[in-house]
Amino acid sequence: MADHNSLIIVKLNEQGKCLDSLATLLNDELTAIASRRGEGLKEIAQQKMPFLTKLNSLDKELNKLIANNDELSDEVPDLISIVRSKLEKCKKQNDVNAHAAHQAQLSVKQLKEILIGAPSSTTYDQAGGEVNTNSQLVRNLKA
Repeated sequence: MADHNSLIIVKLNEQGKCLDSLATLLNDELTAIASRRGEGLKEIAQQKMPFLTKLNSLDKELNKLIANNDELSDEVPDLISIVRSKLEKCKKQNDVNAHAAHQAQLSVKQLKEILIGAPSSTTYDQAGGEVNTNSQLVRNLKA
């Protein structure tokens, strides 16, 4: 069983390194979203895919190894806890990124509506409150 435990430890460490790399990419993704660099987002998405595939594969392997191992070493539960913690941080960062991307999309949509003279556009006053305006703003602009 020592071989099983050492293999589990190797796989867990590999999974941890994968999650560290994914966390770095997620931070880069948030920076790209904030700076509105679409080309950067495409590149980051392509870089994330191999890590996600590898994490999925490692997870399946680990589930089989742990299920077939009667006696786990003391180190294994600690490593599992570390990996779960890293995974939770990645999930939270991904949620933050999704929210930031959604907000950026809404901002672009509102700007577009203002510029094309949508019948009613939502803008914000100095206090940050929403103000519905008609298209007078665009109609009175002369380019």
